[in-house]
Amino acid sequence: MKKIKIAIQGELGAYSHIAANNLFENAEIKTCATFEETFKEAYENHDLKIIIPIENSLAGRVADIHYLLPKYKLQIHGEYFLNVEHNLLGKEDATIKDIKFGRSHAQAIGQCQNIINKNKFQSIISADTAGSAKDLAQGDDKTIGAIASELSAKIYKLKILQKNIEDEKGNVTRFLLMGKNIEQPEFNKDKKFITSCIFRLKSEPSALYKCLGGFATNQVNLTKLESFSVKNTFEQANFYLDLEGHLEQVAVKKAMEELGFHTETLDILGVYEASIFRQK
Repeated sequence: MKKIKIAIQGELGAYSHIAANNLFENAEIKTCATFEETFKEAYENHDLKIIIPIENSLAGRVADIHYLLPKYKLQIHGEYFLNVEHNLLGKEDATIKDIKFGRSHAQAIGQCQNIINKNKFQSIISADTAGSAKDLAQGDDKTIGAIASELSAKIYKLKILQKNIEDEKGNVTRFLLMGKNIEQPEFNKDKKFITSCIFRLKSEPSALYKCLGGFATNQVNLTKLESFSVKNTFEQANFYLDLEGHLEQVAVKKAMEELGFHTETLDILGVYEASIFRQK
C-alpha cells in the first residue's frame, strides 16, 4: 500500500507530527521550516497533503494561517483535535535541578508559566517545540530544558524530566488536513459535516448583518466566524467561517447563496466530516 505523504511545519516530533501519526498509519513526513513553505509544498505537489494547526483552545488562532488560506486556496479534507501535553526534556545525565533555561516555541512557553516561574527558568524562544528538542540533543549544555512532546523525547533520545507541565489541562489544538485536490464527501444524513469558507464583504452599510441573515433564516449553525484584515488596508476585512452542514443540504445551499449575494469574493475551502471531538 502506497504511503501517504504529509508535510508539516516544524521538526519531527512536533505536535503536527503526532496529529499525522494519529490520522494515518506509517505516513511519510516531510518537515518544513515555515507555514508558508508547508502550503507551497502542497500547492506544487498534488500527491502531498499538509497538516497545519489553525487554533488552540488557550492561545486562540495560529498566526499566519488565515493569510495563507486565501493565498494558496488549498482544500480542507478533514480536521483533527489533539490534546497537547507538554513535557520538560533534558539531557540524559541532567536533573531538573540542573535546568536554568526553558527553551520552546512562544506559545508553549506561555502555556507552561507555572513550572518556569517556580524554578526561575529563563525563557528562550525558539521556532518550534520539536526544534528546541533537536537543538538540545545536538548540543552539550545540560542547563537547558526543552518544552516539547513525548515523541520528541523518543526521537532525539532525551530524558523526560517532568511530564504534563502545561498550566491548564484541556489544552487542545485543532488541525486541518489540506491538499490541492478537491475531495468533497457525499452527503450522508447519518454523519455530521463542516463546511468552511473565506469571504470578503461588499463595502456597503450592514453588509455583515445582511450576509448572516441567510444562516439565521435557514437555521444553519455557525461554529466559527473570524475576521482578519486585508493586507495594506484597514478599510476591509476577510472573514473565515465554519458552519455545521453540507453544501448538498438545501438549507446550507440557500444560506450560502445569500452570503454570495453580499460578498465581493467567496471561496469554499472544503466540506468534510466533523471530528468526533465535537460530540464531546
